[in-house]
Amino acid sequence: MDDIVVIGAGQAGASLVAKLRKLGFEGKITLIGEEPALPYERPPLSKAYLLGDVGQERLYLRPATFYEENNIEVITDLHVDTIDRGGKEVIAGDRRIPYDKLALTTGSIPRRLPAAIGGDLPGVFTVRTLADVDAMAPMFKEGARALVVGGGYIGLEAAAVARKSGMDVTVVEMADRILQRVASPETSDYFRALHTDKGVNIREGVGLQKLVGDDHVSGAVLSHGEELAVDVVIVGIGIAPAIALAEACELEIENGIKTDAQGRTSDEDIWSAGDCASFPYKGGRIRLESVQNAIDQAECVAENMLGAGKDYLPYPWFWSDQYDCKLQIAGLSTGYDRIITRGEGAAVSFWYFKGDQFLAVDSMNDARSYMVGKRLLEMGKNPDAEAIANPDTELKTLLRG
Repeated sequence: MDDIVVIGAGQAGASLVAKLRKLGFEGKITLIGEEPALPYERPPLSKAYLLGDVGQERLYLRPATFYEENNIEVITDLHVDTIDRGGKEVIAGDRRIPYDKLALTTGSIPRRLPAAIGGDLPGVFTVRTLADVDAMAPMFKEGARALVVGGGYIGLEAAAVARKSGMDVTVVEMADRILQRVASPETSDYFRALHTDKGVNIREGVGLQKLVGDDHVSGAVLSHGEELAVDVVIVGIGIAPAIALAEACELEIENGIKTDAQGRTSDEDIWSAGDCASFPYKGGRIRLESVQNAIDQAECVAENMLGAGKDYLPYPWFWSDQYDCKLQIAGLSTGYDRIITRGEGAAVSFWYFKGDQFLAVDSMNDARSYMVGKRLLEMGKNPDAEAIANPDTELKTLLRG
């Protein structure tokens, strides 16, 4: 019976080991994580956890008893130095952990501001781990001045929490508009209005020149020379796949750890899933940064490690909570050439098309549009755009025929 080792104890790693046991694998399973905590949910970190609405144990994907009862060894707080592919061993300090099959679910790492512009000053944070949020939480207090660098979803979620905490919040986004990389101008307009109405100062087309301070960040100089007084800085300028370990053992890299359609890397005994892995998709190669992908791809890889021979075909979905707005996204909007709007005001959805092909939907406080759009994508259907725009259309009728 094979020994399976999984490096990376996030959503993908936890899903993979659980699936192995569910499929009846009886060999030894070892899950290795760098953080001291059991595998936990990351999305609530920048929302409910930062607000203090949920405690750490509520974040755990599964309790410690699950791993014990399923004979899964979880090694926390351990940094893996390298992988000896020839000897089939994971090397961490003086520990050598043998494997027959190995999975890399190392996730992603936040992009940081360069130290040369003050990125390493105390009071400058990214939002990625429990330790990040635990360190910044005491600074989230009424009257404090927060600068959020980056107008993507992570940055906007942090801005919402900061504002709900009574802070004076400024968001700077170097691109022409917030959410430019991931959403339509219509969606950007919606969230700009939402945050502005809540008192957030959003600066678009404005970069950060440098942060200043002695023993703690105290100010920011923007690209056009304006200076802001700040007490805390939250950096949300994207993430990068965690590929250092894969690179060190000379696995193929292409926008992440390169895998085939079944999740196998360039080494036949090493697999990969989650934020760190890129895979074939519709004639190209993509890497998805989402909870959905981490779970579904990891479970598919678990099946394939046991011989299923099953290609992974994702049906992506995402979400973001900001104030009282629930954003739900189904599909990938890349390549769209028109937007169909349904609804108005706080409850609205934007449907992405390329010609007559339906690609994705952004739904704000509109769960019905999200659910129907998601189902249409799974069915491979292209709904009539005029019917979507017509408020009299009962959306579920689009699923027929």
